[in-house]
Amino acid sequence: MAAEPGGLLRHHAGLTDIRSCGVAASSPASAHGQRRGRQASGLVEGPEAAEEWVAKRVVEGVDYVKIVIDLPGFDQSTVDALATAARRRGLRTIAHVSSLSAVRMAQVAGVSVLAHAPLDRAVEEVDVARAAFEKRVIIPTLTMMEAISDRLVHAARSRPSYEAARASVAALHRAGVPVLAGTGANKATGVPAWPPFGESLHHELELLVDAGLSTVSALHAATALPAVHFGLNDRGTITPGARVDLLLVAGDPVADIKATRLVERVWCAGVEHRWST
Repeated sequence: MAAEPGGLLRHHAGLTDIRSCGVAASSPASAHGQRRGRQASGLVEGPEAAEEWVAKRVVEGVDYVKIVIDLPGFDQSTVDALATAARRRGLRTIAHVSSLSAVRMAQVAGVSVLAHAPLDRAVEEVDVARAAFEKRVIIPTLTMMEAISDRLVHAARSRPSYEAARASVAALHRAGVPVLAGTGANKATGVPAWPPFGESLHHELELLVDAGLSTVSALHAATALPAVHFGLNDRGTITPGARVDLLLVAGDPVADIKATRLVERVWCAGVEHRWST
């Protein structure tokens, strides 16, 4: 969901198959922007800079555009301009949102996907209704939101509310808004939490079930639904002609979602991946 220009942006061969937004758009005034430094290519000064910024991402070969909505940060006009410029080029837009105000700004701009879930206040009925009506998608990364909340509690700072994120997922799911599984796994510096690669996805499925998704819905959140909503039409389901990405587990994840952790065999694009434990 973010890669600096010159870094790993796109690779569609063998076992590694990556889609990326390239660098994400951030305001110089935001926490994300401050971490990057004022010369970073991800900074967008205002709405008048949006068109050129998105055009550069297209030249780099991005698959979609990500907009980081921090407060303080972008005003509504800049978010609108970035989303409009991306749509004009046929690109999906993903908005980083971790507060209710950011969710509302993203919805006004008409972004495709909400990434994260608010940690200050849960979404309200009007927010849920708009997301459902406009066929928006959410990737709540509850694993990340839980980790941020726990870390700030231990640091004795003002606590964000994980319950707000959990309640938001529950309400959106009840309204039929597609919920996709993501974690925010990273090893970066200067970020608020570091969910581990691999294991965190299993934990995400457990948190989604805890938030009200059925086990089947949670499994769809990590398989069929991402394929649909990110246009990966060759995968995501076990059907004739589909790309063979399979996970064999020793248990029944429909009965107990924790069974996804009992991995026995893995195939990526039809090639079995073997590892030692």
